[in-house]
Amino acid sequence: MEVDAVFSGGGIKAFAFLGALESMENKGLEIRRCAGTSAGAIVASFIAAGYTNKEIFKLISNLELTQFFDPPVITKIFPLSKWFYIYFKLGINKGDKLEKWLYTHLANKNVYTFKDIPLENLKIVVSDISLGKLVVIPDDLKRIYDINPDHFPISKAVRMSAGFPYFFMPKRIQNKTTRESLIVDGGLLSNFPLWIFEKERDLNHRPILGIKLEESNKQLESSSIDNAIDMFYGLFSTMKQAHDTRYITKSEKNNIITIPVENQHATNLHINNATKERLIQDGREHAEQFLRFWPK
Repeated sequence: MEVDAVFSGGGIKAFAFLGALESMENKGLEIRRCAGTSAGAIVASFIAAGYTNKEIFKLISNLELTQFFDPPVITKIFPLSKWFYIYFKLGINKGDKLEKWLYTHLANKNVYTFKDIPLENLKIVVSDISLGKLVVIPDDLKRIYDINPDHFPISKAVRMSAGFPYFFMPKRIQNKTTRESLIVDGGLLSNFPLWIFEKERDLNHRPILGIKLEESNKQLESSSIDNAIDMFYGLFSTMKQAHDTRYITKSEKNNIITIPVENQHATNLHINNATKERLIQDGREHAEQFLRFWPK
């Protein structure tokens, strides 16, 4: 059975997607088109590039996330200089290592730009904080930036979507006003873009299946905000959920695999194998439970 799949953001919690994909394959589901935000965009890009579920599992399950740390060398010599980069460069890590890793593995499937995959098969959500817009790549590239999607690297789009504010420096892109736009994590404006295939639903009649990561007991507990840093994360969490929550309450909740996962900070890249395995198992079990009675 063919489906269109939408993957939420979730930082390191995205290991749970690996287990969910395994259960989806066991159910006989084949993903035709996919979309994602942040970490979900990484998984979506590999699916669109033609990676099998087993290949994605092998590629990501043994991944050492700390390899993506790439702060300027001077911050290692003078640790306090990181505040200079946060203030003037708006982030600590350049994100070049992440983009290179994405480029290399997409290239292994001969996928470089959006012209290398079937039209409409991949949609990546990013946030343009200069224009104050939610942007879907490749759909909005020509309209907003006068850029031909056929020439735009998928690895760059995914790196943009995964650019957690202040942890990664924003990517820059020229907009039609001849000024630079700063692009950050798509989750800032839409962490679970289930709406993204809605316009085409009536044309292809494929079900849209969402895979959403959610902190355990999230709706039952309020966050403790004791300082300015806690407030920043609280604001970020509220912003990224508000748009999607309003849409989801009006859409079919029966098409969302919700995976409650243990709270892990999105930028905590120091994650041990036991935690990875637990996240993968969470994804496997919750997807299996959901799919046992789906479609309804």
